[in-house]
Amino acid sequence: MAKDLFYSLDLNLLRTFLVLSQELNMRKASQRLFVSQPAISQSLQKLRNHFNDDLFVKVPSGLEPTSFATELADAITPHLDGLANALNSSQEFDPKLIDNKLKIALSPMVLACLSGTLFHQLREQAPQADIELIGWTHNTLENISKGEVLLGINYDLSAPKEIYLKQLIELKGRVFVRQGHPIKKSIATMEEFDGYEIASFINPGWNDTFSVAEQLMKNHGLNTRVGFRSELVMAIIDVVQHTDMFMPHSNLFPLDLYPNLRAIDVIMDEQDKSMPVYSQYHVKNRNNPLIHWLNSEIQTALNHQVNKSESILAV
Repeated sequence: MAKDLFYSLDLNLLRTFLVLSQELNMRKASQRLFVSQPAISQSLQKLRNHFNDDLFVKVPSGLEPTSFATELADAITPHLDGLANALNSSQEFDPKLIDNKLKIALSPMVLACLSGTLFHQLREQAPQADIELIGWTHNTLENISKGEVLLGINYDLSAPKEIYLKQLIELKGRVFVRQGHPIKKSIATMEEFDGYEIASFINPGWNDTFSVAEQLMKNHGLNTRVGFRSELVMAIIDVVQHTDMFMPHSNLFPLDLYPNLRAIDVIMDEQDKSMPVYSQYHVKNRNNPLIHWLNSEIQTALNHQVNKSESILAV
């Protein structure tokens, strides 16, 4: 009679197997599971004996899965994710009871405009949570897939199939210049910026090698170029305050905090001004009440900042 591979297996070993298949690194797997590396090695040996397969072999970069391990991970992941969601959703959600780390990745645009407000808003409702707001990097989508980052806030970045996108807000593009900038208007055409250099922020994974504003202007036959780029919005603001460069941003920008700057709305097609912002998280968390709560709080913070910015300009 064939060996029953399911009922004869300690199911706790499957968690170790899945983490190893995601990390392909013993040290990282031990850190995620909060156990020692020898404990990971012992679990792996039990799995090898159980399945009569090496599962993972050592390579210079870490571990490489066997073909059996790859097929097994693909087959069992949806079932374990479903079990986790069923168990988590069976409990009534209360943010006051959250006592673990909430690691959220924010695009440079959101991080510079919202991090303080968002932290205080989340801390007020989840006082025991360890809230970690980090900048978006080229590895963020991979880290969300692995479970190292809970969710991220950014534009649509052609995410892999396991990442779910939920639109939170649609921002409106806007330009910011120093108070003494030669363009004195509050509403201007694209042609009026012809010849002025752009100070552009880099959003990793979105505009690493180009500037959206520069592309738009060149599409209209205008002569401009990027004079300064940085992932640090504060560095861009500092440059704009001391030059005639202009900073493309959005109506999320907290202009009230920077009295040396002023806003200019640019006349262009509405589709060119539209900047949808998405919450991005693993598909297994689509029904997770924690994710629903975070999305609601982040959306509220985004809308509040936009309304505040618009009211300041309307005065």
